[in-house]
Amino acid sequence: MSTQTRRYPDALGAYVRLVTGRRTKWAVVAFGIVLAGLLGPLGGKLAPLEKNSSASFLPAGAPSTEVAAYQAAHGAPSPLPALVVFARTGGLGPSDRAAIEGAREAVGALHLPGASQPGPVRWSPTGRAATFEVPITAATPTTTVVDDVKTVRSVVGQRAAAASGRAAAASGRAAAGLEVAVGGPAGSAADASNAFAGVNGRLLAVTGAIVAVLLLLIYRSPLLWLVPLASVGLAAGWAQGAAYGLAKAGFTINGMVVGIMSVLVFGAGTDYALLLVARYREELRRRHDHHEAVAVALRRAAPAIVTSGVTVVLALLCLLVAQLSDIAALGPACAVGIVCALFAQLAFLPALLAVVGRRAFWPFVPRGTEHRSSRPAGLWARLGEGLVRHPRPVWLGLTVALAACSAGLLAYQGGVNQDNGFRTQVGSVTAQKLLSADFPGHGPAPAVVLVRPPSALGAAMRVVKATPGTGALGRPRPLGRAVTFDAQLLDPPAGAAAEHTVSLMRAGLATLPGAEILVGGETATNLDIAGAASHDRAAIIPLVVVVVALMLALLLRSLVAPLILVASVLLSYLASLGIGALVFRYLFGFAGFDPSVPIFGFVFLVALGVDYNIFLMARAREEANAGTAEGVARALGVTGSVITSAGVVLAATFAVLGVLPLVALTEVGFLVAFGVLVDTILVRSALVPAIAIDIGAAWWWPSRPAGTGHLP
Repeated sequence: MSTQTRRYPDALGAYVRLVTGRRTKWAVVAFGIVLAGLLGPLGGKLAPLEKNSSASFLPAGAPSTEVAAYQAAHGAPSPLPALVVFARTGGLGPSDRAAIEGAREAVGALHLPGASQPGPVRWSPTGRAATFEVPITAATPTTTVVDDVKTVRSVVGQRAAAASGRAAAASGRAAAGLEVAVGGPAGSAADASNAFAGVNGRLLAVTGAIVAVLLLLIYRSPLLWLVPLASVGLAAGWAQGAAYGLAKAGFTINGMVVGIMSVLVFGAGTDYALLLVARYREELRRRHDHHEAVAVALRRAAPAIVTSGVTVVLALLCLLVAQLSDIAALGPACAVGIVCALFAQLAFLPALLAVVGRRAFWPFVPRGTEHRSSRPAGLWARLGEGLVRHPRPVWLGLTVALAACSAGLLAYQGGVNQDNGFRTQVGSVTAQKLLSADFPGHGPAPAVVLVRPPSALGAAMRVVKATPGTGALGRPRPLGRAVTFDAQLLDPPAGAAAEHTVSLMRAGLATLPGAEILVGGETATNLDIAGAASHDRAAIIPLVVVVVALMLALLLRSLVAPLILVASVLLSYLASLGIGALVFRYLFGFAGFDPSVPIFGFVFLVALGVDYNIFLMARAREEANAGTAEGVARALGVTGSVITSAGVVLAATFAVLGVLPLVALTEVGFLVAFGVLVDTILVRSALVPAIAIDIGAAWWWPSRPAGTGHLP
């Protein structure tokens, strides 16, 4: 064991000796590989446990959830119909009608495992369309729903193609084909699951490739990039296994949770690796023994990395207060992912660095010849010196620029739902468009009204019938000590107009005395999700701000610095959200923001944005023996390149979410990627250092850091 690590008899010193010891390093590397072998295969079993339907996101107390739960408890679970819609622009001919009836019979003959017999064919008044339902029980496993919808689509597609061929042959010329699409709640659920099909493999492959390329560019070594990539890959495998355990424990794990967790582990894990390797290379230039160098690097970098990771973990755990179960599940899933990344970079990575030694840096091998007190040089050092000379104009100018970007929030709007939440054309959306054109007021997902006691049924039906936007009412169905009936909506169930109708319906029903009347169904579910998301924003955002500020205060032993750092990250978030609103609306053409995107963006940008400030300010406090201004400038010169590299890597990994065909994930990926770049390049590199330099020693109030300088 080196003389350096024997100087630290404390717990951290003992840990450093264990991880970087000449013999124990092999055990640590072996343990990481064995752990990956145990947990990694569990990730392959995660897909069947994912819950991607919108109904699974709601809290138990939501009205639509209560309606569905009551129906299921009394043996009448809400159906999840697959709606088959046929249409021909010029009108349905005799051969079309025969093909549609034949398609219905063919579907019924399949005896699908999750479906019952199809309902009768309904013909549109216009003569251009027809539809029939294939009822699927809501309790049917997602994989069965997906398989059943796929089979129905195949069968009716073949029948439609054959009918189009016969029509063309009869007319002697090419004719517009008979359109067919399968939608409804079952079709939407299948399309959502298909959007996440293979998400783990695709995301990990693309993310791994991007990280590998960036590491090659950063290190310019044919060997070194493999070391952090191996440790991050192990962390991702551990996290997948941990997510499987959370799903088995009852957490709502869906494809979005898995996707975000995967890129977070790669991005944050690579950031921690870059910081440690940079400090290791710095120590290799001063020490001849690479074991001693990695031990000192770990000793020096670990506090900042641990503080950063713990801050992110605590911020993510704040999501547990969310009402939406997918947001609540994202917290522990990503928190476990960060813990895996921390363990990999603070145990497996330093042990692996101790194993491979200096040769990993070939052909730019650092030698132990640099003087301890040598000053940093290069672009970042010159930037630090410039900030010392003119701090105030810099931070004032950047504050104004970021505030101007925040003005883009004037273009902010919601509106993303099942109908416009896909970036590609899917069957459920096509079916809804065909249905809306020829079957107004006969949608696949009516509002379901639950009335208790049954004596209030008449009054409830009168209120519902009088609600603008409501169509025909279904026959009442006694159910336990209640009664239910359906109310058709004149507008598409996933649209804002239908949600407004349900809101009016609920408001009217709430005025009936002595009765408990709940409205459920697909539209009510969407409305409840939007309400829960609003609650979650109000509850989570202040909580995350408090947690981050407290962690910064503990690390920096200051009250002034944390307040300014949190304010800077909040300004960066608002600027990114403003630019995102403009890009999503005018460049991408999205309908607006998904309700969960601002929450995800806030948590990741604030928690991860503070990471870079932690790395910078922890080093500035270490260098503060030369004074606050000199310490900040020196810290910027030393950490500038590595933190910027880390920000680019994290931004690139989150941008990978754009490979999935969902608007919500594209928005999360863009918002976090853009925000991280703003935070890394502008906030951490110029705004925060300029403010700290301008404030001076008061930045550390009430403490008075003496500074530790470099190790002797």
